[in-house]
Amino acid sequence: MPFDFRPLDIPDVVMVHPRVFQDPRGRFMETYRRTDFERAGVRATFVQDNLARSTARGVLRGLHFQRAPHAQAKLVCCTRGRVFDVAVDIRRGSPTFGRFVAAELSEDPPSMLYVPRGFAHGYITLTDVADVAYKVDAEYAPHAEAGLRWDDPTLKIPWPIAEPILTERDRGWPTLLELSP
Repeated sequence: MPFDFRPLDIPDVVMVHPRVFQDPRGRFMETYRRTDFERAGVRATFVQDNLARSTARGVLRGLHFQRAPHAQAKLVCCTRGRVFDVAVDIRRGSPTFGRFVAAELSEDPPSMLYVPRGFAHGYITLTDVADVAYKVDAEYAPHAEAGLRWDDPTLKIPWPIAEPILTERDRGWPTLLELSP
């Protein structure tokens, strides 16, 4: 199997380490194979790929999600640089509601994070340039877009950069307690 799947402290969120084939020309790796992911319990039919480039250390994107019925599962990969990636469980009634998991993603060694539907997702760049590619299982729906405040005091996310670079929109999201169901 070309992947190593490791559930995190919230088992629905899975760290994926691809097998890397390296030779004098460079390297090759598979980033997704449906049968392997399904065998590991990750079932998503991806319909859209996205790529975000951040050009400064400390850019924080998130915490974003789409409301049902447009909720998205994501397979996130940092293809250049390094990011601190966070997934927050916002599924009301879930035993892990309000908890988060975080992982560093980087180009070397390559790793990916599977974030299921029902999670707010975001990351902060740890390098001057970072490219983040991700697959989603539902197309972007602007009317369903929502977010969670990055510095919500109830979550206590240990962001590694105290003063991030944010958009006004990302500064204005509600806290988990203010989030409407």
